[in-house]
Amino acid sequence: MEEHSLKVEAKDQGIRIDKFLASEYQDLSRSFIQTLIENNKITVNENTVDKSYKITKNDFIKIIIEEKESEIKAVEMALDIVYEDQDIIVINKEADRVVHPAPGHHNDTIVNALLAHVDNLSAINGVKRPGIVHRLDKDTSGLLIAAKNDKSHKSLAQQFKSRSVEKYYYALIEGNLAYEKGKIDAPIGRDPNNRKKMAVRKRRSKRAVSRFKIIEEFKNHTLIQVKIETGRTHQIRVHFSYLGHPVVGDQKYGAKNDLNAQRQLLHAKKLIIKHPATGEKMKFEAELKEDFKGILAKLREQKI
Repeated sequence: MEEHSLKVEAKDQGIRIDKFLASEYQDLSRSFIQTLIENNKITVNENTVDKSYKITKNDFIKIIIEEKESEIKAVEMALDIVYEDQDIIVINKEADRVVHPAPGHHNDTIVNALLAHVDNLSAINGVKRPGIVHRLDKDTSGLLIAAKNDKSHKSLAQQFKSRSVEKYYYALIEGNLAYEKGKIDAPIGRDPNNRKKMAVRKRRSKRAVSRFKIIEEFKNHTLIQVKIETGRTHQIRVHFSYLGHPVVGDQKYGAKNDLNAQRQLLHAKKLIIKHPATGEKMKFEAELKEDFKGILAKLREQKI
């Protein structure tokens, strides 16, 4: 059983509870949240509500999820494969795709698609996360690597742990930066006011380092490349929100979303690893997704 709780902030007042929770808990689908509400597994101030309930400032919401462990199904889905051999597979993940099964997402994840495509995946992470060495947020697109056997998984996991993997992202942020390139060294920990968010804070935090450089500037937006030296949850999103330049579309971390993006415009662009079997240094790059490219094209045409 999983139990989650959060307190409603003033800025979220008036939103339907199912819509609000779907935005706060991106691993939970709106339909799954509605089912929980119907089954009285979601309460507000210790009272049951219906899915049309509109939240109010300081409402205390509690969610209880009861799920049985089950075998993960292989489901045929399109995969944008960047590279594949007998040890690893590298894909260019679509946005709006959860990496591994979670409440509300049983048969529509990257793991389901990988199981349909690959004969074997490493078993180190157990039934629900076969082959998964690292992850991307649901609405972040780009490079994701999976291990086909335990030996490869151990090697890749050690590389991520030792920070020898080089990870580069492209992000479109709001506003314009004062410097062409720079380093953000600001510790990140759980937001004390919302456990589903992270924040820059001094206490109960871990060091987080991001290096950025400007790729392209627009009137009110900037395309940047970010190399993350640490792998904290939501690191890029938190760091640039902290600087006052949230990632476009990332309303969870304060974006105005004046470009009508349907998700945070964050893309894992480049990944450099040592091949787990040969030790060869390998570099993978992933093309931006069409929604990201479309907004950049409009910015270049100065239409938005």
